[in-house]
Amino acid sequence: MKSAPALVWFRQDLRLSDNPALAAAVERGSSLIPVFIWAPEEEGSWRAGAASEWWLGRSLAALNAELEKRGSRLIIRRGPTGRALNDLLAESGASALFWNRRYEPAGVARDRELKSKLRESGITVESFNGNLLFEPWMIRNAKGQPFRVFTAFRRACLNNSLAPPSKDPPRKLPSPESWPQSLEVAELGLEPAIDWARGLRETWQPGESGARSQLKRFQNEAIQEYRLGRDKPGIAGTSRLSPHLHFGEINPGQVWRAVLGIMNGDAIGHAACEAYLRQIGWREFAHHLLFHHPESPVQALRPEFAAFPWKTDPATLRAWTRGKTGYPLVDAGMRELWQTGWMHNRVRMVVASFLVKDLLIDWREGAAWFWDTLVDADLANNTLGWQWVAGCGADASPYFRIFNPVIQGEKFDPAGGYVRRWVPELAGLPDEWLHKPWKAPESILGEAGVDLGRTYPLPIVDHDEARERALAALKSMQRSWNSLRRGLSGSMSSE
Repeated sequence: MKSAPALVWFRQDLRLSDNPALAAAVERGSSLIPVFIWAPEEEGSWRAGAASEWWLGRSLAALNAELEKRGSRLIIRRGPTGRALNDLLAESGASALFWNRRYEPAGVARDRELKSKLRESGITVESFNGNLLFEPWMIRNAKGQPFRVFTAFRRACLNNSLAPPSKDPPRKLPSPESWPQSLEVAELGLEPAIDWARGLRETWQPGESGARSQLKRFQNEAIQEYRLGRDKPGIAGTSRLSPHLHFGEINPGQVWRAVLGIMNGDAIGHAACEAYLRQIGWREFAHHLLFHHPESPVQALRPEFAAFPWKTDPATLRAWTRGKTGYPLVDAGMRELWQTGWMHNRVRMVVASFLVKDLLIDWREGAAWFWDTLVDADLANNTLGWQWVAGCGADASPYFRIFNPVIQGEKFDPAGGYVRRWVPELAGLPDEWLHKPWKAPESILGEAGVDLGRTYPLPIVDHDEARERALAALKSMQRSWNSLRRGLSGSMSSE
Protein backbone atom coordinates (compact mmCIF):
# COMPACT_ATOMS: atom_id res chain seq x y z
CA MET A 1 0.00 0.00 0.00
CA LYS A 2 1.38 3.35 -1.04
CA SER A 3 1.84 5.98 1.66
CA ALA A 4 0.01 9.27 1.37
CA PRO A 5 1.78 12.06 -0.54
CA ALA A 6 3.68 14.90 1.15
CA LEU A 7 3.55 18.58 0.31
CA VAL A 8 6.81 20.54 0.08
CA TRP A 9 6.03 24.22 0.53
CA PHE A 10 8.54 26.48 -1.26
CA ARG A 11 8.95 30.09 -0.12
CA GLN A 12 12.36 31.78 0.07
CA ASP A 13 14.14 28.53 -0.81
CA LEU A 14 13.61 28.32 -4.55
CA ARG A 15 16.20 25.62 -5.24
CA LEU A 16 16.49 21.84 -5.29
CA SER A 17 20.07 21.42 -4.04
CA ASP A 18 20.92 21.62 -0.35
CA ASN A 19 17.24 22.09 0.50
CA PRO A 20 16.56 20.47 3.90
CA ALA A 21 12.77 20.44 3.58
CA LEU A 22 12.89 18.76 0.18
CA ALA A 23 15.55 16.28 1.34
CA ALA A 24 13.45 15.30 4.38
CA ALA A 25 10.38 14.82 2.23
CA VAL A 26 12.32 12.61 -0.19
CA GLU A 27 13.63 10.49 2.66
CA ARG A 28 10.04 9.88 3.79
CA GLY A 29 9.63 7.73 0.71
CA SER A 30 6.24 8.91 -0.50
CA SER A 31 5.29 10.92 -3.57
CA LEU A 32 5.92 14.66 -3.41
CA ILE A 33 3.85 17.67 -4.40
CA PRO A 34 5.94 20.86 -4.59
CA VAL A 35 3.80 23.89 -3.71
CA PHE A 36 4.08 27.67 -3.89
CA ILE A 37 1.38 29.94 -2.47
CA TRP A 38 1.12 33.58 -3.47
CA ALA A 39 -0.25 35.50 -0.48
CA PRO A 40 1.30 39.00 -0.50
CA GLU A 41 -1.41 40.35 1.80
CA GLU A 42 0.06 38.18 4.58
CA GLU A 43 3.38 40.01 4.53
CA GLY A 44 2.02 42.83 6.66
CA SER A 45 3.52 46.17 5.65
CA TRP A 46 6.23 44.41 3.66
CA ARG A 47 4.64 43.02 0.54
CA ALA A 48 7.35 42.36 -2.05
CA GLY A 49 8.27 45.42 -4.07
CA ALA A 50 7.98 45.66 -7.83
CA ALA A 51 11.57 44.58 -8.53
CA SER A 52 11.28 41.63 -6.15
CA GLU A 53 8.04 40.53 -7.80
CA TRP A 54 9.75 40.57 -11.18
CA TRP A 55 12.55 38.38 -9.80
CA LEU A 56 10.12 36.05 -8.06
CA GLY A 57 8.22 35.34 -11.26
CA ARG A 58 11.39 34.42 -13.12
CA SER A 59 12.67 32.33 -10.23
CA LEU A 60 9.42 30.37 -9.95
CA ALA A 61 9.55 29.62 -13.67
CA ALA A 62 13.14 28.41 -13.31
CA LEU A 63 12.22 26.23 -10.33
CA ASN A 64 9.33 24.67 -12.19
CA ALA A 65 11.60 23.89 -15.15
CA GLU A 66 14.04 22.09 -12.86
CA LEU A 67 11.19 20.14 -11.26
CA GLU A 68 9.86 19.11 -14.66
CA LYS A 69 13.29 17.71 -15.59
CA ARG A 70 12.82 15.36 -12.64
CA GLY A 71 9.30 14.29 -13.51
CA SER A 72 7.66 16.71 -11.09
CA ARG A 73 6.08 20.16 -11.25
CA LEU A 74 5.28 23.19 -9.10
CA ILE A 75 1.69 23.61 -7.96
CA ILE A 76 0.86 27.31 -7.60
CA ARG A 77 -2.09 28.63 -5.63
CA ARG A 78 -3.24 31.97 -4.27
CA GLY A 79 -3.71 32.60 -0.56
CA PRO A 80 -4.86 32.85 2.11
CA THR A 81 -2.14 30.37 2.88
CA GLY A 82 -4.03 28.34 5.49
CA ARG A 83 -6.99 27.81 3.19
CA ALA A 84 -4.77 26.99 0.20
CA LEU A 85 -2.78 24.40 2.15
CA ASN A 86 -5.91 22.80 3.58
CA ASP A 87 -7.42 22.62 0.10
CA LEU A 88 -4.28 20.96 -1.28
CA LEU A 89 -4.09 18.51 1.60
CA ALA A 90 -7.70 17.52 1.05
CA GLU A 91 -7.45 17.30 -2.76
CA SER A 92 -4.25 15.27 -2.77
CA GLY A 93 -4.79 13.15 0.32
CA ALA A 94 -1.39 14.30 1.58
CA SER A 95 -0.66 13.61 5.22
CA ALA A 96 2.58 15.58 5.66
CA LEU A 97 3.88 19.07 5.01
CA PHE A 98 7.53 20.19 4.90
CA TRP A 99 8.92 23.71 4.69
CA ASN A 100 12.04 25.76 5.39
CA ARG A 101 11.62 28.47 7.96
CA ARG A 102 11.29 32.20 7.41
CA TYR A 103 12.28 34.79 10.01
CA GLU A 104 10.35 37.97 9.21
CA PRO A 105 7.84 38.91 11.95
CA ALA A 106 4.71 38.32 9.88
CA GLY A 107 6.03 35.00 8.56
CA VAL A 108 7.04 33.75 12.00
CA ALA A 109 3.57 34.43 13.41
CA ARG A 110 1.80 32.85 10.44
CA ASP A 111 3.99 29.73 10.41
CA ARG A 112 3.57 29.18 14.13
CA GLU A 113 -0.21 29.31 13.83
CA LEU A 114 -0.26 27.08 10.73
CA LYS A 115 1.95 24.45 12.34
CA SER A 116 -0.23 24.30 15.45
CA LYS A 117 -3.53 24.00 13.59
CA LEU A 118 -2.30 21.46 11.06
CA ARG A 119 -0.79 19.24 13.73
CA GLU A 120 -4.04 19.37 15.67
CA SER A 121 -5.80 18.08 12.55
CA GLY A 122 -3.41 15.12 12.32
CA ILE A 123 -1.02 16.40 9.64
CA THR A 124 2.68 15.76 10.07
CA VAL A 125 4.41 19.13 9.86
CA GLU A 126 8.18 19.61 9.88
CA SER A 127 10.15 22.80 9.35
CA PHE A 128 13.88 23.29 8.79
CA ASN A 129 16.64 25.87 8.62
CA GLY A 130 17.27 26.23 4.93
CA ASN A 131 18.27 29.89 4.69
CA LEU A 132 20.75 30.73 7.46
CA LEU A 133 23.96 29.33 8.87
CA PHE A 134 22.55 29.51 12.38
CA GLU A 135 19.04 29.84 13.74
CA PRO A 136 18.58 33.30 15.32
CA TRP A 137 17.84 31.77 18.71
CA MET A 138 20.97 29.59 18.68
CA ILE A 139 23.53 32.35 19.15
CA ARG A 140 23.42 34.00 22.59
CA ASN A 141 25.82 35.97 24.74
CA ALA A 142 27.14 34.80 28.11
CA LYS A 143 23.98 36.07 29.81
CA GLY A 144 21.75 34.16 27.41
CA GLN A 145 20.66 37.34 25.62
CA PRO A 146 20.71 38.21 21.91
CA PHE A 147 23.74 40.07 20.60
CA ARG A 148 23.79 43.75 19.65
CA VAL A 149 27.47 43.98 18.66
CA PHE A 150 28.58 42.31 15.45
CA THR A 151 32.13 41.38 16.45
CA ALA A 152 30.96 39.48 19.52
CA PHE A 153 28.15 37.87 17.51
CA ARG A 154 30.56 36.71 14.81
CA ARG A 155 32.96 35.30 17.39
CA ALA A 156 30.12 33.30 18.93
CA CYS A 157 29.11 32.00 15.51
CA LEU A 158 32.62 30.81 14.76
CA ASN A 159 32.53 28.81 17.99
CA ASN A 160 29.53 26.84 16.67
CA SER A 161 29.64 24.16 14.02
CA LEU A 162 27.86 24.55 10.71
CA ALA A 163 25.19 22.00 9.96
CA PRO A 164 26.31 19.49 7.31
CA PRO A 165 24.88 20.04 3.83
CA SER A 166 21.73 18.12 3.04
CA LYS A 167 21.77 15.46 0.34
CA ASP A 168 21.47 16.48 -3.29
CA PRO A 169 18.02 15.83 -4.73
CA PRO A 170 17.57 12.64 -6.76
CA ARG A 171 17.54 12.85 -10.50
CA LYS A 172 13.87 11.92 -10.39
CA LEU A 173 11.32 13.05 -7.83
CA PRO A 174 8.44 10.70 -6.94
CA SER A 175 5.19 12.11 -8.29
CA PRO A 176 1.57 11.53 -7.21
CA GLU A 177 -0.84 9.53 -9.34
CA SER A 178 -2.69 12.75 -10.18
CA TRP A 179 -1.74 16.38 -9.83
CA PRO A 180 -3.89 19.08 -8.16
CA GLN A 181 -4.88 22.01 -10.32
CA SER A 182 -2.36 24.83 -10.54
CA LEU A 183 -2.10 28.42 -11.66
CA GLU A 184 0.51 29.41 -14.20
CA VAL A 185 3.24 31.78 -13.02
CA ALA A 186 1.95 34.41 -15.45
CA GLU A 187 -1.44 34.39 -13.69
CA LEU A 188 0.15 35.85 -10.55
CA GLY A 189 0.71 39.16 -12.33
CA LEU A 190 4.33 39.53 -11.23
CA GLU A 191 5.55 41.07 -14.48
CA PRO A 192 5.13 44.88 -14.67
CA ALA A 193 2.16 46.10 -16.68
CA ILE A 194 4.42 48.74 -18.24
CA ASP A 195 7.69 47.13 -19.24
CA TRP A 196 10.37 48.90 -17.20
CA ALA A 197 12.35 45.71 -16.54
CA ARG A 198 14.65 45.65 -19.57
CA GLY A 199 17.66 46.58 -17.45
CA LEU A 200 16.83 43.81 -14.98
CA ARG A 201 16.57 41.24 -17.75
CA GLU A 202 19.92 42.33 -19.20
CA THR A 203 21.62 42.17 -15.80
CA TRP A 204 20.28 39.10 -14.02
CA GLN A 205 19.52 35.42 -14.45
CA PRO A 206 17.07 34.52 -11.65
CA GLY A 207 16.98 30.89 -10.55
CA GLU A 208 19.27 28.24 -9.12
CA SER A 209 21.32 27.97 -12.29
CA GLY A 210 21.89 31.72 -12.29
CA ALA A 211 23.02 31.55 -8.66
CA ARG A 212 25.55 28.83 -9.45
CA SER A 213 26.88 30.84 -12.40
CA GLN A 214 27.25 33.96 -10.27
CA LEU A 215 29.10 32.05 -7.56
CA LYS A 216 31.42 30.50 -10.14
CA ARG A 217 32.17 33.94 -11.63
CA PHE A 218 32.99 35.28 -8.18
CA GLN A 219 35.26 32.35 -7.39
CA ASN A 220 37.11 32.54 -10.70
CA GLU A 221 37.29 36.28 -11.31
CA ALA A 222 36.78 38.42 -8.22
CA ILE A 223 37.49 36.82 -4.89
CA GLN A 224 41.28 37.12 -4.99
CA GLU A 225 40.95 40.90 -5.24
CA TYR A 226 37.86 41.12 -3.04
CA ARG A 227 39.38 43.14 -0.20
CA LEU A 228 40.05 46.07 -2.52
CA GLY A 229 37.66 45.29 -5.36
CA ARG A 230 34.57 45.26 -3.16
CA ASP A 231 34.86 49.06 -2.70
CA LYS A 232 35.19 49.88 -6.41
CA PRO A 233 31.74 50.28 -7.95
CA GLY A 234 33.10 50.47 -11.48
CA ILE A 235 34.20 46.81 -11.52
CA ALA A 236 32.47 43.49 -10.83
CA GLY A 237 34.40 43.06 -7.59
CA THR A 238 31.64 41.66 -5.39
CA SER A 239 29.76 38.37 -5.45
CA ARG A 240 26.40 39.87 -6.57
CA LEU A 241 24.78 36.89 -4.86
CA SER A 242 22.46 38.94 -2.64
CA PRO A 243 19.24 38.43 -4.66
CA HIS A 244 20.00 34.73 -5.11
CA LEU A 245 20.50 34.40 -1.35
CA HIS A 246 17.31 36.29 -0.57
CA PHE A 247 15.18 34.04 -2.77
CA GLY A 248 17.01 30.96 -1.58
CA GLU A 249 18.29 29.96 -5.02
CA ILE A 250 21.49 29.30 -3.14
CA ASN A 251 21.92 29.18 0.61
CA PRO A 252 24.69 30.73 2.71
CA GLY A 253 26.05 27.31 3.65
CA GLN A 254 26.74 26.54 0.01
CA VAL A 255 28.49 29.88 -0.42
CA TRP A 256 30.44 29.49 2.82
CA ARG A 257 31.73 26.04 1.87
CA ALA A 258 32.62 27.17 -1.65
CA VAL A 259 34.70 30.05 -0.33
CA LEU A 260 36.38 27.89 2.30
CA GLY A 261 37.24 25.46 -0.47
CA ILE A 262 39.31 28.03 -2.37
CA MET A 263 41.16 29.61 0.55
CA ASN A 264 44.79 29.70 -0.46
CA GLY A 265 47.80 29.28 1.74
CA ASP A 266 49.02 32.72 0.65
CA ALA A 267 48.09 35.64 2.88
CA ILE A 268 46.30 37.57 0.13
CA GLY A 269 43.96 34.73 -0.83
CA HIS A 270 43.18 33.84 2.77
CA ALA A 271 42.52 37.45 3.75
CA ALA A 272 40.25 37.98 0.73
CA CYS A 273 38.16 34.94 1.62
CA GLU A 274 37.97 36.02 5.25
CA ALA A 275 36.79 39.48 4.18
CA TYR A 276 33.96 37.97 2.14
CA LEU A 277 32.93 35.49 4.83
CA ARG A 278 32.65 38.44 7.17
CA GLN A 279 29.92 39.81 4.90
CA ILE A 280 28.05 36.52 5.16
CA GLY A 281 28.37 37.03 8.91
CA TRP A 282 26.72 40.44 8.62
CA ARG A 283 23.81 38.79 6.82
CA GLU A 284 23.43 36.39 9.74
CA PHE A 285 23.61 39.31 12.19
CA ALA A 286 20.85 41.12 10.28
CA HIS A 287 18.49 38.17 10.66
CA HIS A 288 19.50 37.74 14.29
CA LEU A 289 18.52 41.35 14.99
CA LEU A 290 15.26 41.22 13.06
CA PHE A 291 14.14 38.05 14.80
CA HIS A 292 14.84 39.45 18.26
CA HIS A 293 13.67 42.99 17.41
CA PRO A 294 10.66 42.54 15.11
CA GLU A 295 9.78 46.22 15.48
CA SER A 296 13.08 47.34 13.92
CA PRO A 297 11.86 47.85 10.31
CA VAL A 298 9.83 50.84 11.53
CA GLN A 299 11.44 51.72 14.86
CA ALA A 300 15.02 52.71 15.61
CA LEU A 301 16.80 50.34 17.97
CA ARG A 302 18.35 53.31 19.74
CA PRO A 303 15.35 54.95 21.46
CA GLU A 304 16.82 58.47 21.47
CA PHE A 305 16.30 58.64 17.70
CA ALA A 306 12.58 58.98 18.33
CA ALA A 307 13.46 62.62 19.05
CA PHE A 308 15.48 63.21 15.88
CA PRO A 309 14.21 66.25 13.91
CA TRP A 310 13.74 64.61 10.51
CA LYS A 311 12.57 66.83 7.65
CA THR A 312 9.63 66.25 5.34
CA ASP A 313 10.70 67.42 1.89
CA PRO A 314 9.01 65.61 -1.03
CA ALA A 315 10.91 67.59 -3.68
CA THR A 316 14.38 66.69 -2.44
CA LEU A 317 13.29 63.11 -1.74
CA ARG A 318 12.13 62.81 -5.33
CA ALA A 319 15.40 64.29 -6.62
CA TRP A 320 17.25 61.63 -4.62
CA THR A 321 15.10 58.77 -5.92
CA ARG A 322 15.55 59.92 -9.52
CA GLY A 323 19.31 60.43 -9.33
CA LYS A 324 19.13 64.20 -9.78
CA THR A 325 20.88 65.50 -6.67
CA GLY A 326 23.77 67.16 -8.50
CA TYR A 327 26.27 64.85 -6.78
CA PRO A 328 27.54 62.44 -9.48
CA LEU A 329 28.31 59.42 -7.29
CA VAL A 330 24.94 59.65 -5.55
CA ASP A 331 23.12 60.06 -8.85
CA ALA A 332 25.03 57.19 -10.46
CA GLY A 333 24.03 54.87 -7.64
CA MET A 334 20.37 55.82 -7.74
CA ARG A 335 20.25 55.39 -11.52
CA GLU A 336 22.00 52.02 -11.32
CA LEU A 337 19.34 50.98 -8.81
CA TRP A 338 16.49 52.16 -11.02
CA GLN A 339 17.80 50.41 -14.11
CA THR A 340 19.19 47.15 -12.69
CA GLY A 341 17.43 46.69 -9.35
CA TRP A 342 20.77 46.62 -7.56
CA MET A 343 23.42 48.99 -6.25
CA HIS A 344 27.03 48.49 -5.23
CA ASN A 345 27.35 48.28 -1.44
CA ARG A 346 29.85 51.13 -1.10
CA VAL A 347 27.49 53.36 -3.07
CA ARG A 348 24.52 52.20 -0.98
CA MET A 349 26.27 53.63 2.07
CA VAL A 350 26.99 56.91 0.27
CA VAL A 351 23.47 57.45 -1.05
CA ALA A 352 21.95 56.47 2.30
CA SER A 353 24.24 58.87 4.18
CA PHE A 354 23.31 61.61 1.73
CA LEU A 355 19.60 61.09 2.35
CA VAL A 356 19.63 60.93 6.15
CA LYS A 357 22.45 63.42 6.79
CA ASP A 358 22.76 65.85 3.88
CA LEU A 359 18.99 65.99 3.36
CA LEU A 360 17.88 65.09 6.93
CA ILE A 361 15.17 62.80 5.54
CA ASP A 362 14.02 59.89 7.69
CA TRP A 363 15.89 56.63 7.05
CA ARG A 364 12.55 54.85 6.75
CA GLU A 365 11.83 56.79 3.55
CA GLY A 366 15.03 55.45 2.05
CA ALA A 367 14.35 51.93 3.28
CA ALA A 368 10.91 52.02 1.63
CA TRP A 369 12.40 53.14 -1.71
CA PHE A 370 15.04 50.43 -1.60
CA TRP A 371 12.36 47.89 -0.69
CA ASP A 372 10.42 48.65 -3.85
CA THR A 373 13.34 48.92 -6.26
CA LEU A 374 15.93 46.35 -5.13
CA VAL A 375 15.88 42.83 -6.54
CA ASP A 376 17.65 41.79 -3.33
CA ALA A 377 15.20 43.59 -1.03
CA ASP A 378 15.47 41.63 2.19
CA LEU A 379 13.74 42.91 5.32
CA ALA A 380 16.58 41.96 7.67
CA ASN A 381 19.41 43.31 5.52
CA ASN A 382 17.53 46.41 4.39
CA THR A 383 16.70 47.31 7.98
CA LEU A 384 20.21 46.68 9.26
CA GLY A 385 21.78 48.70 6.44
CA TRP A 386 19.61 51.75 6.87
CA GLN A 387 19.78 51.76 10.67
CA TRP A 388 23.55 51.31 10.43
CA VAL A 389 24.01 54.37 8.21
CA ALA A 390 21.50 56.44 10.20
CA GLY A 391 23.36 55.63 13.41
CA CYS A 392 20.22 54.42 15.12
CA GLY A 393 20.68 50.63 15.07
CA ALA A 394 22.65 47.96 16.85
CA ASP A 395 26.41 48.35 16.40
CA ALA A 396 25.67 51.17 13.95
CA SER A 397 28.01 53.69 12.41
CA PRO A 398 27.78 56.85 14.53
CA TYR A 399 25.48 59.50 13.09
CA PHE A 400 28.31 62.03 13.04
CA ARG A 401 30.14 59.88 10.48
CA ILE A 402 28.98 61.70 7.35
CA PHE A 403 30.14 60.51 3.94
CA ASN A 404 31.39 63.24 1.63
CA PRO A 405 30.08 62.16 -1.81
CA VAL A 406 32.87 64.00 -3.64
CA ILE A 407 35.68 62.43 -1.63
CA GLN A 408 34.01 59.02 -1.85
CA GLY A 409 33.80 59.34 -5.62
CA GLU A 410 37.39 60.47 -6.03
CA LYS A 411 38.62 57.67 -3.78
CA PHE A 412 36.62 54.71 -5.07
CA ASP A 413 35.85 55.77 -8.66
CA PRO A 414 38.99 57.79 -9.48
CA ALA A 415 38.91 57.05 -13.22
CA GLY A 416 35.19 57.77 -13.31
CA GLY A 417 34.08 54.61 -15.07
CA TYR A 418 31.12 54.12 -12.75
CA VAL A 419 29.86 57.70 -12.93
CA ARG A 420 30.36 57.92 -16.69
CA ARG A 421 28.32 54.75 -17.19
CA TRP A 422 25.31 55.84 -15.15
CA VAL A 423 25.52 59.64 -15.58
CA PRO A 424 26.47 59.83 -19.27
CA GLU A 425 25.73 63.56 -19.50
CA LEU A 426 28.97 64.09 -17.54
CA ALA A 427 31.04 61.59 -19.55
CA GLY A 428 33.06 64.27 -21.33
CA LEU A 429 34.38 65.88 -18.15
CA PRO A 430 38.01 65.28 -17.18
CA ASP A 431 38.55 63.08 -14.13
CA GLU A 432 39.60 66.13 -12.11
CA TRP A 433 36.10 67.61 -12.28
CA LEU A 434 33.89 64.59 -12.76
CA HIS A 435 32.87 64.25 -9.12
CA LYS A 436 32.44 68.00 -8.56
CA PRO A 437 31.25 69.49 -11.87
CA TRP A 438 29.97 72.70 -10.20
CA LYS A 439 33.59 73.62 -9.48
CA ALA A 440 34.77 73.11 -13.05
CA PRO A 441 35.69 76.20 -15.12
CA GLU A 442 33.03 77.27 -17.62
CA SER A 443 35.38 76.49 -20.48
CA ILE A 444 35.80 72.88 -19.31
CA LEU A 445 32.05 72.48 -18.88
CA GLY A 446 31.47 73.90 -22.33
CA GLU A 447 33.95 71.56 -23.97
CA ALA A 448 32.26 68.59 -22.23
CA GLY A 449 28.78 69.74 -23.29
CA VAL A 450 27.66 70.21 -19.70
CA ASP A 451 25.22 73.00 -18.93
CA LEU A 452 24.72 72.91 -15.16
CA GLY A 453 21.12 73.44 -14.18
CA ARG A 454 19.95 72.28 -17.61
CA THR A 455 21.74 69.12 -18.81
CA TYR A 456 22.78 68.18 -15.27
CA PRO A 457 21.45 69.62 -12.01
CA LEU A 458 23.35 71.86 -9.66
CA PRO A 459 23.81 70.35 -6.18
CA ILE A 460 20.51 70.45 -4.29
CA VAL A 461 22.44 71.14 -1.06
CA ASP A 462 25.90 72.35 -0.18
CA HIS A 463 27.56 69.38 1.49
CA ASP A 464 29.61 71.40 3.97
CA GLU A 465 26.57 73.35 5.10
CA ALA A 466 24.48 70.17 5.19
CA ARG A 467 27.07 68.52 7.40
CA GLU A 468 26.79 71.34 9.92
CA ARG A 469 22.98 71.08 9.87
CA ALA A 470 23.21 67.32 10.46
CA LEU A 471 25.51 67.76 13.45
CA ALA A 472 23.21 70.46 14.83
CA ALA A 473 20.24 68.11 14.42
CA LEU A 474 22.16 65.42 16.30
CA LYS A 475 22.80 67.83 19.18
CA SER A 476 19.14 68.83 19.16
CA MET A 477 18.13 65.19 19.43
CA GLN A 478 20.54 64.61 22.29
CA ARG A 479 19.19 67.63 24.19
CA SER A 480 15.60 66.49 23.66
CA TRP A 481 16.42 62.97 24.74
CA ASN A 482 18.31 64.09 27.83
CA SER A 483 15.46 66.41 28.77
CA LEU A 484 12.96 63.58 28.35
CA ARG A 485 15.05 61.23 30.48
CA ARG A 486 15.40 63.84 33.23
CA GLY A 487 11.65 64.36 33.16
CA LEU A 488 10.97 60.65 33.39
CA SER A 489 13.49 60.26 36.21
CA GLY A 490 11.89 63.12 38.16
CA SER A 491 8.42 61.71 37.61
CA MET A 492 9.48 58.28 38.86
CA SER A 493 11.26 59.67 41.93
CA SER A 494 8.21 61.74 42.93
CA GLU A 495 5.83 58.79 42.94
